[in-house]
Amino acid sequence: MNTVALAPHRIAGLLAPAVDRTFRAGMLAGRDGGGAELSQRYGGVTATGFLVDLRTRLAAPGGTVDGPGFAAITRYQDPVVCRRTVDKQVAHGMIYRGPDGALSATERGAAFLAELYQVHAEVTEELWVGHDDRVDRLVAMLGRLLSYALVLADEEGDRGGSAFAALAPPYEPDGTPSGVLLLNRLGTLRYHRADAHAAAWAAAGHTASSIAALPTGPERLAIELETDRRAAAPYAALSAEERLTMLADLAALPG
Repeated sequence: MNTVALAPHRIAGLLAPAVDRTFRAGMLAGRDGGGAELSQRYGGVTATGFLVDLRTRLAAPGGTVDGPGFAAITRYQDPVVCRRTVDKQVAHGMIYRGPDGALSATERGAAFLAELYQVHAEVTEELWVGHDDRVDRLVAMLGRLLSYALVLADEEGDRGGSAFAALAPPYEPDGTPSGVLLLNRLGTLRYHRADAHAAAWAAAGHTASSIAALPTGPERLAIELETDRRAAAPYAALSAEERLTMLADLAALPG
């Protein structure tokens, strides 16, 4: 086996699109398989939008996302528009915003999230039917990756102002089905890479708006390679064979 090709920084780059594809497939299935209808019952996207994005933290009893964490999660969006959106969700009685800007789910918001978890359980079971072994392997490997990433963040004192720190570990109540575990662990891992990408483009002198406008070329490639390097550390928790297995399992899942 060519273990050089499976070094952590290489697998970080190879896995990123596979993680995105699988996560987006699950979220799209959730929207089309009852999530959109559920949202409408609670007031529509205007009332529920950020709850969906922040579900892995706000679904937890007492779960909050602080101001710096929210800013990191929404770093590519207009902060004024984001604040107005939160204002509307507060007005709908779905989100509570504390004096320090921290966000939490209201009782009504928590009820929506509990139903959303159930929708995701149903649609991921259908989407990935017949792939139980792959799903279980991926859940286990992602659990190790996220745990190691949290340990590294604590050791480096990097637990504030990052999207990953705001949403990790994902809320996983007893009995959470494997499909939901996979969906939410993939989503949390995406935020780890998002932070790595933000650090890479900031080090290159970019802002959120300038990196979004940067065309394909040598500079963008250099930033992507630096992103891979910064996102690589958690993959040391897996063997080279496990990294390849993770890539193959994600590629084999429908969606």
